[in-house]
Amino acid sequence: MNLINDTMKGYLANSSMIRRMFEAGLELKKKYGEDKVYDFSLGNPDLPPPAEVKTALKAIAENADKPFSMGYMPNGGYPVLREKLAARLEVEQNFRGISGSDLILTCGAAGAINVFFHAVLSAGDEVISPAPYFVEYDFYVANHGGKLVRVPTKDFTFELDLDAMEKAINANTRAIIINSPNNPTGQIYSREELTRLAEIISAAEKKYGRVIYVVSDEPYRFLNFDGVEIPCAFDIFEHSVIMGSYSKNLSLPGERLGYIAVCPKIADREELLGALTLCNRILGFVNAPAVGQQLLLACMDSTVDLNIYRERREAMAQVLTNAGVEFTMPRGAFYFFPKSPVEDERVFVDALLKERVLAVPGRGFGKPGYIRLTFCVGKETILNSAESIANAVKNCR
Repeated sequence: MNLINDTMKGYLANSSMIRRMFEAGLELKKKYGEDKVYDFSLGNPDLPPPAEVKTALKAIAENADKPFSMGYMPNGGYPVLREKLAARLEVEQNFRGISGSDLILTCGAAGAINVFFHAVLSAGDEVISPAPYFVEYDFYVANHGGKLVRVPTKDFTFELDLDAMEKAINANTRAIIINSPNNPTGQIYSREELTRLAEIISAAEKKYGRVIYVVSDEPYRFLNFDGVEIPCAFDIFEHSVIMGSYSKNLSLPGERLGYIAVCPKIADREELLGALTLCNRILGFVNAPAVGQQLLLACMDSTVDLNIYRERREAMAQVLTNAGVEFTMPRGAFYFFPKSPVEDERVFVDALLKERVLAVPGRGFGKPGYIRLTFCVGKETILNSAESIANAVKNCR
């Protein structure tokens, strides 16, 4: 008797290596102790939320005895929060003309992506993503009848291969998803790259007679270590949406709070926003968590200390350099995506595991021959892993 469908059986058979490594880490920690295991597998921020979050939680608790304090609100989120977030995005994106009616609150950026794809994808539609890419994109697109088309980026630097992206666009292309700063590479795409991509998309829209959306997935926007420009998608792409979350900058990944903002330049965008709001409800999210929205209303201008992550980035770079591992310095996010010292990166991951270091094979992100290491862990953990990483490199070679 089949308990689940064939699609889910396939998903389970190829389930995320990130979670597998995380579970392997739990076993190693039981055996050797927390301080003897160096877990760089999961992007789960270890920094506590800013102090303002604790203050806001106390205020929310004080008001919890009032009627509807935790009740339903409009499916798009509290109107006052949407207006405040719109004003914030105007500053953050350096783009004027965003209003509260142009965005909705969602259950994290993941919820935002699923809501959007449910609203715009038809069976057989294709979504192009530069690779390497966030592993869940495959599932998010397939959830709504689409197909993810992976287009490799330039080797080692992970800049966009615009010629390859142009060749990948066809009559079935419905969207292109851009994640900058990127998970897993930390790359930030330049205005020059994105402007050329916009020209390619515009020509394709005219050729095929359909809208091709650009989905700008930006949960790591604030993790910009070198102060380079992160261009605003609205400024470059006509048919664009921006999605973000407060998992990283408020260190609230478990609260599941995100948003979709629709480009004000889209004609008749009210229809799209109406569909997104309805999808928030019919997909079962109903609305973003009331507590999370109230926290954001109080703490929108707060953030964790970027310099802590910057110091960790420097520490990880030094550890990898000393071990003889090649890498491109990540400009943003909190991941390194170094080249494996052997062709099959799974051999390197296994060697690291024997040294109690947890990493994720690059093939899970669509890029074999590389591994992903997070640096949202303590600086001491990074420094203490140096000997183990160096040993793993030697054992591979």
